[in-house]
Amino acid sequence: MPPNGEAGKCYVKCITPDVWSNQTVQVLVRPAYTKLKVIPATYETVTESYIETPAYTKYSVVPAKFTYESVSYTSKEARTDLKVIPAKFTSSSETVEVKPTYSNWEYSTYPNCKSSNPGDCRYVCWKEYPSRSTTVPTKTVNDATTTNVAVNLQTSTYKKRIVTPARTEQTQVPAVTKTYTWRKLVTPSRTESISVPAEYKTVNTQTLTKKGGVTVWEEVDCNKVSGEILPIYYNLGSAALTSASKRVIDTKLLAYMKANPNQVIEIASHTDSRGDDASNQSLSQRRAQSVVDYLISKGINASRLMSKGYGENSLTNNCANGVSCTEAQHRQNRRTEFRIVGQ
Repeated sequence: MPPNGEAGKCYVKCITPDVWSNQTVQVLVRPAYTKLKVIPATYETVTESYIETPAYTKYSVVPAKFTYESVSYTSKEARTDLKVIPAKFTSSSETVEVKPTYSNWEYSTYPNCKSSNPGDCRYVCWKEYPSRSTTVPTKTVNDATTTNVAVNLQTSTYKKRIVTPARTEQTQVPAVTKTYTWRKLVTPSRTESISVPAEYKTVNTQTLTKKGGVTVWEEVDCNKVSGEILPIYYNLGSAALTSASKRVIDTKLLAYMKANPNQVIEIASHTDSRGDDASNQSLSQRRAQSVVDYLISKGINASRLMSKGYGENSLTNNCANGVSCTEAQHRQNRRTEFRIVGQ
């Protein structure tokens, strides 16, 4: 206990650290100098005209032109011819009676006659015979006649040659003008001086403003010795600080460190048990370091800051590997803390 220490309070015994102040120094990395720039000569294009061929009169002969004209004439007058229609025969027939109808008495022998005398078996009968006719083929005739046949007029043509006499024509041929171009020097080449300014680099330096080494006792907040939780959260698998996390650091931790310029703070980051142990250890270290880097960017001396990643080694409950827990229980283990470790 320090002299005159009170029970229930927390004190830190340490050697007062050296006090450094951050300064920026401008270092001349390249002096100013003058460089020369060559301005090339400039030209303009000049176009001029000249008469390649003067105007002149051209005479040309238009030769005689021969054309042909077709003339029609009657080569044979119209007439009427007679055409003979020959006689025309038509087949027919005529029936002629070659023997008229007749009758007479005729004797006949009775069949199966039992008398040896043929005369005993004879009998007489009256018989009639029809007439007989024959058909003779014949022809009828239409006598020959004539009919009129008109023969049309026949025409033909002959070609008649027509001559257009030769003549001369006069044509005015205009002059032919052409152009040529050449480049006229406007400004000759020259040099121009350009001043290049010096280049400086800003270097951050630290200057010892107060030598430490004196052993002192200082009362501190007991909560900040055992570890106080910073309510900051990260995106899954990321160590980057969100805008909300930076606002928490500014109000809770940055303000405290500026009010207590001699205290040394440890930033501790923890993960839950889910995931690979080595990956959790690396992720927690990167998250703790991201808080340290942010505080340094805000002007806190790096000698007052320590980053420590504990991974899943300091769980606040029994949610270890293989234990089924709720999301709220896992969230208790995902935390970032800061505590006073020195003065």
